[in-house]
Amino acid sequence: MKYSDFAKVMTNARMNRYLLACSGNTRKAMTLYRKNLQLTQELFTVISCFEVALRNSIDRTITPAFGNNWLRDAASVGGVFDTSKCRLTRDNINDAISKLHTYNHFKLVAELGFGFWRFMFAQNQFNATGRILLRVFPSKPTSTPAIQYNNIYIFNQLAQLNGIRNRMAHHEPICFLPGTPIKDTKYARQHYNLILQLFQWMQIDEAALLYGLDHINTVCNEIDNL
Repeated sequence: MKYSDFAKVMTNARMNRYLLACSGNTRKAMTLYRKNLQLTQELFTVISCFEVALRNSIDRTITPAFGNNWLRDAASVGGVFDTSKCRLTRDNINDAISKLHTYNHFKLVAELGFGFWRFMFAQNQFNATGRILLRVFPSKPTSTPAIQYNNIYIFNQLAQLNGIRNRMAHHEPICFLPGTPIKDTKYARQHYNLILQLFQWMQIDEAALLYGLDHINTVCNEIDNL
């Protein structure tokens, strides 16, 4: 496809950043755009695997203490999330329940998004669920005076992943130095390495789990060499 036709579909405004990053080389600009889509697809797959692993681990951790229907019970009148401090969490659960044709706890777990599970490590939700959720990360480092590897630390790490996930979902590029037209894969690599680290803290063999799915470093190298 000629660049003029490509830009007509994608818009010149959208392609301008890619063109600047490639010093006006239209062929490279189209290639970079396609490589960004490939990198987005790869990273979104890895984040999706992490999201499923995270929510299932949270569910397995809380169920013994709060019961097989802990989400529904927690959002019910008098439940642990039925407080002003956890109002949004309660409302998110009840909204998700209302979307299910037939209630099923595992369907409810799947219905709730990444942002919901991230907020399980926010202080109010962490306290409401008995302060047990750090068991999800049994191999996390021991806290030091300099760094506290507590629920707030985990919350902030998950916030980074939620941020790039939302960026990709809104078709924003991840192959640039943030806020610039400079081609750079550090942003994507940093978030990828964070996912691998969190998998390790969860005692999940990330290499085996992602076998055949993970080509992120390969695509990043192709972008760097473009």
